[in-house]
Amino acid sequence: MRACRLAGLLLMLGPFALAHVGSPNVYFEGAAGPYKLLVTVNPPAMVPGIAQLEVRVTSGTVNSISVSPVYVNGKDQGLPPTADSLQPSAADPQWFTGKVWMMESGSWEVRVEVTGTQGTGKLAVPVPVFARHTMPMQKTLGALLFGLLLFLSIGIVSIAGAAAREGGLAAAEIPSPRNRRIGHIAMAVATVLVVTILAFGNWWWNAQADDLKHRVLYSTPPLRVSFNRADSSTPRTDHLRLLIDEDFWHKTRKDQWSMSLIPDHGHLMHVFLLRVPAMDRFYHLHPGQASDESFAVRLPAMPAGKYKIFADIVRGTGFPETLVSEIDLPDVKGEPSSGDDSGVTASPFESSSAPVNVAQLSDGGRMVWEQNTRELKARQVSWFRFRVENAGHQPANDLEPYMGMAGHAEFVRSDLSVFAHVHPAGSVPMASLMIVQRDFGVPMDHISMHAVPAEVSFPYGFPQPGEYRLFVQVKRCGHVETGVFDAHVGN
Repeated sequence: MRACRLAGLLLMLGPFALAHVGSPNVYFEGAAGPYKLLVTVNPPAMVPGIAQLEVRVTSGTVNSISVSPVYVNGKDQGLPPTADSLQPSAADPQWFTGKVWMMESGSWEVRVEVTGTQGTGKLAVPVPVFARHTMPMQKTLGALLFGLLLFLSIGIVSIAGAAAREGGLAAAEIPSPRNRRIGHIAMAVATVLVVTILAFGNWWWNAQADDLKHRVLYSTPPLRVSFNRADSSTPRTDHLRLLIDEDFWHKTRKDQWSMSLIPDHGHLMHVFLLRVPAMDRFYHLHPGQASDESFAVRLPAMPAGKYKIFADIVRGTGFPETLVSEIDLPDVKGEPSSGDDSGVTASPFESSSAPVNVAQLSDGGRMVWEQNTRELKARQVSWFRFRVENAGHQPANDLEPYMGMAGHAEFVRSDLSVFAHVHPAGSVPMASLMIVQRDFGVPMDHISMHAVPAEVSFPYGFPQPGEYRLFVQVKRCGHVETGVFDAHVGN
């Protein structure tokens, strides 16, 4: 029933980005004054809708937590509504749950205020909100409405026939054959008119539904990618060109902030290339923007193959997106990666293989995934902890910030339906976090530009069961090292 689909569309006012592919939940670990919190936000799939919140207190004793959602448009933020109180769990008083309404698509911030034994504290969490799908009408309601449609249509035809057949007769007069024939003709004409009206109405309804779907349901902008081979005079300048196509959804936001881009970790775009299906080559690159607003990046040496491309950007409102494309590349004889760019070679991915928790690094050291004995399960937030060791298997003491963070991690499902770029603070981009923390008057925590600990951790929850490959990146002595791990996630 197409009418049922439109009814679902009418429940939504605006467009998850998923900034991450197939991973809509937002995870953030941060300090609210003297308290450390792990916040999980499950944005609504339809807008307006309800976002589910979970807050776990990991440091300090908290008595109460209140939250309020605020719409972010990149310039003048909205006024917060009356705060809602989260409810503590009966089993764990340091675990709070609740919900808030998100009334419009775009960038939001959830303001969290905490009261406990050490006074009060606050933090803000950026949350991208957009309609991901429609809500189907209940089958019983659809059947009822269809029955009413038939009843009314038959009623209109019957009334038209009765009016033509008996409208000019005296009381109790029996219709003549001529009157009955006129009545039948009227019913036939009424039937044609009713069917025509219903067909036109169905066409109009579907046209409106399609238009509403394009204006309401979010889809990532198309990303056009091309490979430009250098000529013989410049053999080391093979590069990739990326162009973000016209995007109707962002244009309907009606402000320049939705179209502009802001740097995240010092780069306007983060591009990840993954050779498929083996998932045995992984590259994290940073294109520069040209005058025509396209992006271009020189490719390092890489073997031929089909590459899946994930490109992270952040809009001026703090709205993050992961654009997706793919390309078949020939052998590229580029220069080694340098600066913030990196690449790694791994063994071909095999879903039947045992999970990997030790990864050898190119400098002779290794990275160890400190897994607990608990089985990984979908839709459960966990801390993924990785210890970096030197060649002697001792904790490395030469780690330094990588683009302002202790590390970066990418979680990729084997069928590529999930791609998540995660930081030690969670799944939110730092550019988005800076906007909402500044708006709420919360200072940003900055990593010291000196050595960082040998252990790095990432809070994240797998959105669905399956086989995953993890790429964990740290920086040692100016060189980016990438550990590769495989994991099985159960239901």
